[in-house]
Amino acid sequence: EQLPQTLEGLTFVLTGSLVESGMTRDEAGAALKVLGAKVSGSVSKKTSFLVAGPKAGSKLTKAEQLGVPVLDEDALEQILATGQVPEA
Repeated sequence: EQLPQTLEGLTFVLTGSLVESGMTRDEAGAALKVLGAKVSGSVSKKTSFLVAGPKAGSKLTKAEQLGVPVLDEDALEQILATGQVPEA
């Protein structure tokens, strides 16, 4: 059964270790893709959101430089549970 593509047109980058959610980055990325999101390996101006777990490194720095919104694991879990991005 296909889920509503509520994240279509959004690009996520995952960095750091996702310890709280108990998911690997691959699993989290796959879950985002099911909702219509793109998942990229690198941060650019086209990145919609960076999901940063602990030990996030250069991708976090780059996202901050580019003004890309940074989400934590709690926000990621909310997105996966509801299919909706939290209002900034």
